[in-house]
Amino acid sequence: MSSVVAWRNIGELVTCDASHGTGPLGAVTDAAVVSVDGRIAWVGPSTQCPDADTTHDMDGCCVLPGFVDSHTHPIFGGDRSSEFAARMAGDTYEAGGIRATVAATRATSDEVLRERAAKLREEALGQGTTTLEAKSGYGLTVHDECRSLQAACSITSETTFLGAHVVPQEFAHNPDAYVSLVIGDMLEQSLPYAKWADVFCDRGAFDVDQARHILTACSARGLGLRLHANQLQPGPGVQLGVELKAASVDHCTYLSDEDLAALASSRTIATFVPGAEFSTRAPYPNIRRALDAGVTVALASDCNPGTSYTTSLPFAIALAVRDMGMTPAEAVWASTAGGAAALQRDDIGIIAPGARADLQSLAAANHIHLAYRPGVPLTTGVWVAGQRMR
Repeated sequence: MSSVVAWRNIGELVTCDASHGTGPLGAVTDAAVVSVDGRIAWVGPSTQCPDADTTHDMDGCCVLPGFVDSHTHPIFGGDRSSEFAARMAGDTYEAGGIRATVAATRATSDEVLRERAAKLREEALGQGTTTLEAKSGYGLTVHDECRSLQAACSITSETTFLGAHVVPQEFAHNPDAYVSLVIGDMLEQSLPYAKWADVFCDRGAFDVDQARHILTACSARGLGLRLHANQLQPGPGVQLGVELKAASVDHCTYLSDEDLAALASSRTIATFVPGAEFSTRAPYPNIRRALDAGVTVALASDCNPGTSYTTSLPFAIALAVRDMGMTPAEAVWASTAGGAAALQRDDIGIIAPGARADLQSLAAANHIHLAYRPGVPLTTGVWVAGQRMR
C-alpha cells in the first residue's frame, strides 16, 4: 500500500526548481507538497492539496529542500584544536597539518571511526543536511583507506576515495612510489566502497602531473572524479578538473580569468567551502565573480578536523552572503540544487515531482533568515524520503 504524505500551509516554499514559482529559487507562497512512497508527487497551492495518509501543518513557515553537502571529511581520529588556536595566534595553514590527523586515524579503531562519523552525520541532519558526500584520506595505507571508506559507507552512498590527500611521512622521500601505491593496490582494494575519486592538487600535496595520473587511473576503473584545487595558491588544478570532466572542483580560492572561462564552458561545478577560509584566515574567494562569469557553483561545509570543523551549511550560507558576494537566494540554491549538481544528482536538492522527498522546515517565514540570523538553529523539521527524521 502506498504511503501518501502532505505538507500544507507552507508560507514560503523554496523549490530550487525554476519550473515552479518565481526567481532562481522557484519560490511559491501559501503552498503544499505531497509525496507518495518517498517521492514528491505534487506541488501546488495549499488550498488545492490532495488528501494524504499523513499531513504536516507547517503553520506558515518556510520549507526548502534538504541541504546537499558535497564535500566532507568526516572519517578521522584525533583532534586539531591546538592547530586552530595556533593559526588564530598568527601561524599560517599548510597542507602538511593533515599528517597529524593521519597518525591519529591510523591509531583509531573501526568502531570509533564509525561512531564519530555517525555523530557528525546526525549533527548535519539536525541542521538540514539530508545528503552528504564523505571522503577517506586520513588513512593513506591500503588497510586504513579501505576501513575509512567502509566507515563512510555506513553514513552515505556518496563515498569518495581520497588516497591522494597528501604524501604520508613514510613516502616523503619517494612520492612517486606513493602515487604507484595509490593507483595500484590501494585503488584496487578501495573500489568496492567508493563512488568517487579525489586528489588534493596544491602546494604541499600533489602536483598536476601526479594528479592527472591518479585521476585518469581512477576514471579507468569506473570512479567519478572530484578535485581539491587552487586552495593555497593559483595553479593548474581547476583546468585539470575541467579537462578530465570532473564533476566538481573544490575550494577554488584562487581563480584566474582563464579558470573561470574553463569552468563556465564546462559541466564541472565550482564548489566553495567558506568554513575553510574562516578557519584558516585565508582570503575569501569572490563567488560573485564566478557567478557573473557563468560558472555553476555549490557551497559545502568541508567538515574536517583541521581546517573547517563544522557540519553547518547555514553557517556556510551566512559566510557566503556576508563575505563572498552571494545573495541569500544564490547561497541557498548553491547549498541544495548546486550541491546536487556537484554530485551529478537530479533527484535531490529540489522540490519537484519525481525528486526524493527530502525537506526541511525553518522557524522563519523565508529563506533569507538563514543568512540574516547567523548561528541560530532555525531548522525545526527534517524529512528524508518523506520520513520525519527530526
